[in-house]
Amino acid sequence: MTKSSEEPVAASAAGGPGAHVRPAWSGYALLMAGCAVLGLGIDQLTKWWVESTMRLGEVTDVLPPVLRWHYILNPGAAFSIGTGHTWVFTIIMVAVCAFLIYLMLKVRSVSWAVALGLVLGGAMGNLTDRLFREPSFGQGHVVDFIALPNFAIFNIADSCVVCGVILVCLLTLRGVGMDGQRTPSETQQDPAAEAAEGSGHAAGGGTARHARETGTTDTTNGESNK
Repeated sequence: MTKSSEEPVAASAAGGPGAHVRPAWSGYALLMAGCAVLGLGIDQLTKWWVESTMRLGEVTDVLPPVLRWHYILNPGAAFSIGTGHTWVFTIIMVAVCAFLIYLMLKVRSVSWAVALGLVLGGAMGNLTDRLFREPSFGQGHVVDFIALPNFAIFNIADSCVVCGVILVCLLTLRGVGMDGQRTPSETQQDPAAEAAEGSGHAAGGGTARHARETGTTDTTNGESNK
């Protein structure tokens, strides 16, 4: 098995039964938590800034016509999906956050820690809006403000989730597991096939050697026997 450069280093070498071993996941869990907190913090700060400086429905040109700020409140999911089922999305986000926190204890890869941390930070950002913004607990409206041409209005939390999911897909396609190791490449030859090929070469070599010893030649190459 080919191992990636992200394979974690063992916490300690073959210690005795009572040796204290530092959990291998601790550093990666902290990295994932740090990415989540950073994403959550930036998301909430930008939403606070938008609420403090813009009126609901106001549009501000940033890089016209590519980028505008458009302050809206979204009762639905990411990109204004399912606006009539706020409670459902709140429950889903709670479950997603709980599952990601569980994975935090299992991740052993820097790339996976960053990817999952982004998804967790984005999910927590929008969940915070659901829980603590108007009109009520669990049914709060999410602040969206980033507007692109011919695209839904979104926020930093949505961006974190999308970027994190893209990284997860790339890592999966590359065969990098959460433990930081690569799965065997399909182009690698199976050990049994390699052994069979080696046996074939050995048998071929033995046949050629026998032919030389008996004074015969291979007629398949256009030569005749003596």
